[in-house]
Amino acid sequence: MTASRSKMQQASISEFFEKNKHFLGFDTLNRSIITAVKESVDNSLDACEEARLLPDINIEIHKIKGEKDRLLMIGQDNGPGIPPDAITKVFGSLLFGSRFHTIRQTRGQQGIGITGVVMYSQLTTGKHTRVISKVAEEATAVYVEIGLDTKKNKAISSKRKRDHWFDSDGNVIEHGVRVEAVMKAKYQRGKQSVHQYLRMTSIVNPHASISLKVFDEEGNIVDEGDWSRVTEVLPRPVQEIRPHPHGQEIGSFQRFLRDAEKRKMTSFLRHNFSGVSMRAAREILDVAGIDEARKPTGINAQEAQLLLNAFKQVKLLAPPTDCLSPIEDLLIKKGLSKAIDSKFVSTVTRTPTVSGGNPFLVEVGLIFGTDIPADSPVEVLRFANRVPLMYQQGGCLLTKSIESVDWKKYGLEHPGGRGVPKGPAAILVHLASTNVQFTSEAKEALSDNEEVLNEFRLALQEVGRGLRNHKRKSKQREKAKEKFELVNVILPEISEKASSILGREQPDLAPVITNIMNAVFVEEIIEWDSSEKVTRCSIKLFNYTARPRQYTILATWPEREGVSIAEENLEGRREAKGLRKWKLETVTPSENIEITFAIDGLSKGDWSQFDVFFRGSGDIIGAMKLDEKILEEIRREEQAAIEEKAAATEYLIDDVMESDIDDSGDLDPIELDDALKGPLGDVVDETTGVEAIESHDTDESETLDREEIKDAIDKKTRQASLWNNEWSGEE
Repeated sequence: MTASRSKMQQASISEFFEKNKHFLGFDTLNRSIITAVKESVDNSLDACEEARLLPDINIEIHKIKGEKDRLLMIGQDNGPGIPPDAITKVFGSLLFGSRFHTIRQTRGQQGIGITGVVMYSQLTTGKHTRVISKVAEEATAVYVEIGLDTKKNKAISSKRKRDHWFDSDGNVIEHGVRVEAVMKAKYQRGKQSVHQYLRMTSIVNPHASISLKVFDEEGNIVDEGDWSRVTEVLPRPVQEIRPHPHGQEIGSFQRFLRDAEKRKMTSFLRHNFSGVSMRAAREILDVAGIDEARKPTGINAQEAQLLLNAFKQVKLLAPPTDCLSPIEDLLIKKGLSKAIDSKFVSTVTRTPTVSGGNPFLVEVGLIFGTDIPADSPVEVLRFANRVPLMYQQGGCLLTKSIESVDWKKYGLEHPGGRGVPKGPAAILVHLASTNVQFTSEAKEALSDNEEVLNEFRLALQEVGRGLRNHKRKSKQREKAKEKFELVNVILPEISEKASSILGREQPDLAPVITNIMNAVFVEEIIEWDSSEKVTRCSIKLFNYTARPRQYTILATWPEREGVSIAEENLEGRREAKGLRKWKLETVTPSENIEITFAIDGLSKGDWSQFDVFFRGSGDIIGAMKLDEKILEEIRREEQAAIEEKAAATEYLIDDVMESDIDDSGDLDPIELDDALKGPLGDVVDETTGVEAIESHDTDESETLDREEIKDAIDKKTRQASLWNNEWSGEE
């Protein structure tokens, strides 16, 4: 027994992953190069966004001459660079990073990524990874080669030097990182390739410019790609939040208690968790039967479980959602349209929600393309926190959500109502979350979660309705166009010849055409006005019937903070979020009416199509009759959200005013310091009472009252608001 124990040794983290490299995505030669590129690109995007820089990322892959299955991967960005003293830790220590212990949306969460590339390169070729890093504040760049001591989980650095760093044109590079790693890998084209990975990355990162060049042994380019940015709007910065009680398990909660610095349980609950007001903290302790004066470090395991049970019984504020950074629907449209030639694009960004105390939101896009095979399954584009998922599609929650929808009712082939539908389309599904639950360390598929699945199903049904309406409208217009062209070409010719033979003037054909057509048409036009920097929209209505018509016309538009209706020729009214209406006077036979409006606050290409609906008797070709049931549901959801927000705000303000020690009705800097340690600190930008007063003291009293605190909360909420832009008709 003693001899057996003496042989037992503790393996380091690096040693474990060295022997189990498939956990990190290095299980096949083709997948290995994709994984290496992925980790390099993820790091570059995160670094650029945190530094508020528009990313320029260049990937090169070189086949090494005379060596089988050996590739040189080069990744270079224009990010802020890595400080010299941090290079070895970033590239040479597994589970090292800035994001592992933070609660916010990030691409990498495990601290494995780029060090895994260094390890795989060393394991398969014996070579170290070359790193060049330049920060703007320093005159020269650092050049260093990084290896990994797997027993100590520590970097091995060599050949370190400083020198100027120039680009291919001889210009000095001011900041950025370049990684050069040789590895055993194989490059191939197809659906699971570096090219496809970067294409997908460009779709959900429309603010990034990404390029790819692949060279053979002779230095000839054998594959390349160039995906320029389509917007200069950076993703919204994400804020770190505190953990929420609903996401706690007994082990992690006991660790919080052991490490607590607060002397009282009320302060511990309020200052260590999001969503816990003073009132809620006292109620939690009351339900658990624990005195609020108890020290957190003195709470035993049984009492900790009682507290966890109390969390479920007490009403808590939802965690803040500014820890999430969605792509947003307009940019999803631009990204999809950039990558796929389309006839129609529909997108949805759902309102953030919470599962197990973890904020998340879902985004969906559907593009109906012209260059996609109609008899094949639709292309599924899966993403988690803006990162493409290219493997394990069948076992992924995102795929299951697509399969859960009856696509036949929306115009796609769906044999047996099972599996992925068929048709000339691509479906994008994106989960943004502070805690993405993957099925493995390789982060290629999402595990099951009923709440997340339901959110995706609702979003997919919405874009499905948009597709169905588009196809129905296109079919109507095609038939009407054929009839209209026939009537307008043949009848004038017959009239001209008959009038010539009879020696008479040509009759007015408008009433005749009206009787033959017997239909009302609508045509929508959307254009970018480069001089005024607005998006101009037009809705033209043609009454080709024998009797007068009365309609209310409605149109979708991207209603959100910073976007507004700048002008319109007929006064319109808001019907619901993202839906505007115009009541028309009587439209007489053969009469044409045009509704025009301009949208301010968008960039060129942001808004390229919209849907038109109507109220009134008789169909309109090119528009859909408004489904009042769905409209009412939209209004209910909108009103419920408003009421919930108002109630949460009042609840929060009540908690904030608990810091009013002198009962004066307002808070001074010291009282605000205390309030900012609680939930107020989650919903405003300021970190001290002095800063809060400087920003929100409107009456110059050097204090904040309830209204000023409410305005501060509302301001931050407006800045962080997330909108669904598209409403696509009836179910």
